[in-house]
Amino acid sequence: MAALGHDPADEEFRQEVRAFLRDRLPADMARRNGQGFHASRADTRAWTRILHEKGWSAPNWPVEHGGTGWTLTQQAIFDEECTAAGTPLLDIFGLSMVGPLIFTFGPGELKDRILPAFLRGEISWAQGFSEPNSGSDLGSLQTRAVIDGADYIINGRKIWTSGAHEADMIFCLVRTGEGSRNGLTMLLVDARASGIAIRPIEDIRKEHSLNEVILDNVRTPVANRIGEEGKGWGYAKALLERERAFAAEIPRNRHHLATLKCIARETMRGGKPLIEDNLFAARIAEAEVEFMALEYMTLRAMADNERGGPSFGSFLKIRGSELVQRITQLQVEAMGDHGAYLYSEHAHRAGEPQPAPGPDFAPGIWSEAMYRRASSIYGGANEVQRTLIAKQYLEL
Repeated sequence: MAALGHDPADEEFRQEVRAFLRDRLPADMARRNGQGFHASRADTRAWTRILHEKGWSAPNWPVEHGGTGWTLTQQAIFDEECTAAGTPLLDIFGLSMVGPLIFTFGPGELKDRILPAFLRGEISWAQGFSEPNSGSDLGSLQTRAVIDGADYIINGRKIWTSGAHEADMIFCLVRTGEGSRNGLTMLLVDARASGIAIRPIEDIRKEHSLNEVILDNVRTPVANRIGEEGKGWGYAKALLERERAFAAEIPRNRHHLATLKCIARETMRGGKPLIEDNLFAARIAEAEVEFMALEYMTLRAMADNERGGPSFGSFLKIRGSELVQRITQLQVEAMGDHGAYLYSEHAHRAGEPQPAPGPDFAPGIWSEAMYRRASSIYGGANEVQRTLIAKQYLEL
C-alpha cells in the first residue's frame, strides 16, 4: 500500500523508520525472524518494549489510547519496513483484535488496567473462539459462563488456540444466555487461572503452536467483561472483520514475492537462472499482478471503512490467504530438491545447529508454506466467506 503514495512526507517517514530499525533492531533478533519461522514470545515482547520506548508499540491505535495516530499509509510503510528488516511480528491478537475492542467497548477501569501493560509488552494474548464442534459457525459454541458474585464461572473447551501455552490472557467468547447469537459474551481470562488445562496440538510441520484449552470451573472477574453481557456476537463480528482484513497480509505477501524472485534468480536450471525460464517467469508475473490487485483492494477497503462504509473483510481474507499459499508454494517449487527439507522451527528458536542441505535462504521456506496451508481455514474458512459474500453483497 505504501507504494501507492507519492507524498514527500511519507518518504521522509519511511527513512525515519529505516533509521530506527538500523539503530534499534538487534542483529540476532533480525536473523532469527528473517527466515519465515514464527517469532518467539520472548522476541515479540522484547521488540514491543523497544517500540514502546519510541512510542510505536501500537501503530494502528489512536493517540488517546497510547497509539501513534499514524495515517493508513504510514502504518503500511511501517509494516512493510519491519517485515523487510526481519522484526518479530507484533502480538496481533492484542494489537489488532482484542485491544481495539477494549478501548472501544471496555469500561474505563479495564482500559486503565490492561492497555498500558499490553503496550509495554507485559501481556501476551490468545484467542479463545473455536471449539471442537464450533469452528466457522461461532453461533453454535457451547462454552458456558454463569455469574457467581463478582465472578463468572466458565466451563467448556476451546481448540486450535494459537499460542495459548505462552499467553498470559485469553479473550474468550462464551455463552451466557440462550439463542445462537444473542446469548454470547466476551470475557478476558487469565491463561494460568485455576481450572485451565492447555493441551498441545502438533501441526503438519511437527511443531507446537496450536492448543486445546479446557476450562473447568474457571473464575474470571465480571470486571473482565468487554462491553455488555449478551452483546459478544457483535464484538466478535467486529474483531473477525479486523482479522480477515489482516489476512490480506500486504507487507508479508510483498516480502514473500521478493523472496520468490530472489530464489528464482539464485537457482540454476538448465544452465541459466530459473527467473529466465519463460514459463516460471510468467507464473511470478501472474502472482505479482494478483498482489497489486490485492494491494489496491486493501487500500480501498481501509479508506471505505474509515468513512463508515461497508467492510470487505471476507473479500480480503479469501484473496490474501489464497495468494500467500500460491507464492509460498512457488518458493518451494523454485528450490527443487532443496525445498523438500523441513528445518526445525524449535531448533531454530533455540539456536541449535541444523544441517544445511540447501542454500542460505532455504530455512523457513517449507515450514512457512506448510503453515500457510491453514490460512484459508483460520479466521473463518474461505468456503464460509464465499457464502457470506453471496448473502451480504449478492443477496443470494
